Amino acid sequence: MAVRTATIEIGTRVPTDYAIVKGRVREAGLLDRQPWFYTRSIAMKTTLLLACVAGFALFRSPWALALNAVLFAIVSGQLGFQLHDSGHRQMFAKGWKNALVGLLTGNLLLGMSYGWWVDKHNKHHANPNHVDMDPDINTMAISYSREQAMERHGLSRAIARYQAYLFFPLVLLLGYSMHVSSVEFLVRQPSRHRRTEFGLLVAHLALYVGLPLYFLGPWSALMVIVIHQCVSGLYMAVVFAPNHKGMPQVDDGDGDLDFLRRQVLTSRNVRSHPLTDTWYGALNYQIEHHLFPTMPRNRVRKAHLIVREFCAERGIPYHEVSILRSYRELLGHLHDVGAPLRARGRA
Repeated sequence: MAVRTATIEIGTRVPTDYAIVKGRVREAGLLDRQPWFYTRSIAMKTTLLLACVAGFALFRSPWALALNAVLFAIVSGQLGFQLHDSGHRQMFAKGWKNALVGLLTGNLLLGMSYGWWVDKHNKHHANPNHVDMDPDINTMAISYSREQAMERHGLSRAIARYQAYLFFPLVLLLGYSMHVSSVEFLVRQPSRHRRTEFGLLVAHLALYVGLPLYFLGPWSALMVIVIHQCVSGLYMAVVFAPNHKGMPQVDDGDGDLDFLRRQVLTSRNVRSHPLTDTWYGALNYQIEHHLFPTMPRNRVRKAHLIVREFCAERGIPYHEVSILRSYRELLGHLHDVGAPLRARGRA
């Protein structure tokens, strides 16, 4: 009786896990550009922005102005997702169209450098939660590992000790920090659109400060700007911080991790719901976003089902939690990082 054996031809490549799951996602048509979806999205957000501006011109009550400033901050956060998607070239097939949206959204409307954002965010995607190479976990304000905390001095060390309690007050300053970082980047780094970016930032400053001064006067304008900046920073933090913070960190010694596992194991998903997806700009599907960063936002939810099923097939841990659980894990991690400093203080 002849024995039939399986053979592999020399030179045949065995597809990687990432290639397999990407093939499933591509076959489902989820990587195709969605220009009409983004055109409608841009039009809607522009309309909401103009409505907020009109509100500042129409109302004079401090309470109405404060409420409108909060709404303005939420709209700005949604514009931040628009900047994010343009930086990943999710919107249009032609690169210049994505760059145009990014420059107008980031520099003109938000006062944030498009070039700075793309440079910083690309480094994060290439090295998620890498202890040395991910700029998102190498910041001056927050320590994301005990090693970082022990290296702090002075005020930074005092903050690291109780950073779980100070996290949300600190992120109120995130908006200001982004403006400063944008200017520093354009001054120090070569940028493809440097002159255009500087010009748009100056135009943003003139509109952002000039219009409130003209319509509201100095004190009401100051109140609106402070509220807007603080709430904008808070909104960005509550969306971006749970995506990776408190998840496993990697270093150069983890070279045996392939691309799929490196992205999945270092990312945290927040459970889906239509309202959650809108509030997070679909970044609650952080695992899928890191696996397919050019995927249009309105396709990520379907990809999520495919990726989750594939990870279950391969036995790859897939971390997905509720909104509240994500913040508990984040703050618990920050509290644990500061534990050695608190222990030294008691000693």
